[in-house]
Amino acid sequence: MKTIVLLFLVGVLGAADAQDKVPATGISAAIKFEETVSGYLTELNGKYKLRATEVTFAPGALLDAHHHAGPGLRKVLNGELTFVQAGKTIVYKAGDYFFESGNVVHTAQNRTQAPVRVVFFEVLPVSYTGPSVIPPKAY
Repeated sequence: MKTIVLLFLVGVLGAADAQDKVPATGISAAIKFEETVSGYLTELNGKYKLRATEVTFAPGALLDAHHHAGPGLRKVLNGELTFVQAGKTIVYKAGDYFFESGNVVHTAQNRTQAPVRVVFFEVLPVSYTGPSVIPPKAY
């Protein structure tokens, strides 16, 4: 089992070009696990990887409109995360799971006075590197 730990601040979320970054404040993340898919689903083997990233939203933190490079489940470890997608606001609390398809624009914000920790479980192309948060794109 490979464990990759990569700390990055929100200032480096997105691609290397400044215009490709997602506006964000008060967020840090660490990739905790990444493994290439192998098993009975042979059509997936070697093409995709699973990644788990722990993301911390400081009080007042905001991750502006964005997509993700791949789909995945999220689990709120502690605190309350305010999620806005397609004009609908949902507050996810500690213990909640939710799904993000990756191709729907949304925002995430900590509107509380305590840190929020969320684990992102994602499916990504095996060659994908860097943060999975990307600017909105037309699909």
